[in-house]
Amino acid sequence: MSTRKLLGAVAATAAAMSLTACGSSGGAYSGSPSASATAGTGNATVQTASTGLGTVVVDGSGRTVYVFDKDTQGATKSACTGPCLATWPPVPAGSAPKADGVSGTLGSITGNAGTKQLTLNGWPLYYFSADAGPGAVAGQGVQGIWWAVSPAGSKVTTTAPATTGQGGAY
Repeated sequence: MSTRKLLGAVAATAAAMSLTACGSSGGAYSGSPSASATAGTGNATVQTASTGLGTVVVDGSGRTVYVFDKDTQGATKSACTGPCLATWPPVPAGSAPKADGVSGTLGSITGNAGTKQLTLNGWPLYYFSADAGPGAVAGQGVQGIWWAVSPAGSKVTTTAPATTGQGGAY
């Protein structure tokens, strides 16, 4: 086995172990976003991007954000704790969150990592650590409880077609 393949296998194993800590597996990845907003400036910026799931909410760098079915809309705390936070880090809120093309209401809670976590329509937002970069949606549908978010702030329940390259299907 080549060094490159071995490193890829090690990374995939580490991601799978991390997912197991949250009771999660699965999902698919899709190409780059077509986002047009500028990157955040210390304040959280969310915008929309076109992905294999359709139009979803991403951060100022084009990273897909997700919601967690175990959270409660409008709650002041996240249900993602302990090892879950390593796989699903919170989206930081900054002091004045901004939205471009997002019609849902932005807010924040004090997340379990001790920092302000961005919310959309009262749902805490997260990143998926195994997303390969801007436009990746590998966290979509993981364990049937993690979902990308529509511009209106509701979860997207469709699945993206599996692709190859830059991580492929998880």
